Amino acid sequence: MTLLDRYIFRSVLLTCAGAVGLLSFLFVLVSALKDLLGYILAGQIALATVAKLLLLLLPATMPFVLAPGVLTGVLLTLGRLSADSEITAMRTAGLSLPRIARPVFIFAVLGVAAGLYVNFVAMPYGRVTYEEGLRDAVRTKALSFIVPKTFVKSFPNAVVYAGDRQGDLLHDVWVWTLDDDQRVSLFIHAQSGRISYDEEKNTIEARLEQAQPEWRNGAEAGDFSKVVEGHAEIFPLTFSLDKVFSGDHSFHRKLMWMTFDELQDERTRLADQHVAPAEARDHARDIMKVQLTVSEKANFALAVLSFALIGVPLGIKVSRRETSANLGVAVLIAGGWYFFTIMIGWLDQHPEYHPDLLLWLPNLICLGLGLWLFQRLDRR
Repeated sequence: MTLLDRYIFRSVLLTCAGAVGLLSFLFVLVSALKDLLGYILAGQIALATVAKLLLLLLPATMPFVLAPGVLTGVLLTLGRLSADSEITAMRTAGLSLPRIARPVFIFAVLGVAAGLYVNFVAMPYGRVTYEEGLRDAVRTKALSFIVPKTFVKSFPNAVVYAGDRQGDLLHDVWVWTLDDDQRVSLFIHAQSGRISYDEEKNTIEARLEQAQPEWRNGAEAGDFSKVVEGHAEIFPLTFSLDKVFSGDHSFHRKLMWMTFDELQDERTRLADQHVAPAEARDHARDIMKVQLTVSEKANFALAVLSFALIGVPLGIKVSRRETSANLGVAVLIAGGWYFFTIMIGWLDQHPEYHPDLLLWLPNLICLGLGLWLFQRLDRR
């Protein structure tokens, strides 16, 4: 690389890194608020564990922020060079537009390679490790699901309230167990109770003391004249945690969380299955979902080059320092690309339309638009 190439490459690299970092931070922040905030407030996860989980979550944001971040970085960098008349000086010195943009395209090709690695290797590893780490962190503090002065609804068909808690000892305990229609079938008020975690069964075992249970007929739950009251020195209860996390550490692994080899193995497994004619359509849909995931991951990476190709002529055309204008263009282009990609993804239930091939269409349109803008600007 010449000195000019290194200068443009370094400028694009730093700006893109800043844009990708900012977008990743926003995505991680949203995920943290959605997945971790409740556990943090309940004291179920230590802050050191939270920091580790957030680092593991970073690769999972890359498929969604890498291409828009590169587009933003290219627009801002070339917009600045154009506003400072540096592009004009380069062209006056006899450099063609393709020659000026060469380091940008080298950077974009490297970005595509990085995107493929992230989407097919780093992101699946990070996401799976994040899910396993979250379950392990919560599992080690299973008893902390009982939060004092809070109506706990984490258990299936049960609501628990404790006025106070000291370790495994609860005071002023209220429990409502619900039937399948979410009507109260059993209500219990106890002065105190002790809780313990059964790791093998993945349940919280409660022994309520001085309990006053009330059994209610589900069909006549509103008729309090038919409530059966009782009293028990010790009243045992069991609350399952399967709704929160699996006792065997397993979880449903989404296709997007699989590596390339795992996706190929999954496709081979499905293709080798012999299904009845009545199930053939659903079987074809399952295979199409795997193929669509592979295409989606590859297209997320290719979008880096597509967006960069559009960003070069648009960035050079900007002759003033208007960051908001550049960012607005980036949002519109990225938003349109993601909108059409999502719409095509909805066709996964219709394998006869070949959505795995249609998914390449937004990138082809962006590449064509970028080449047209590039050639049009180069002729000026």
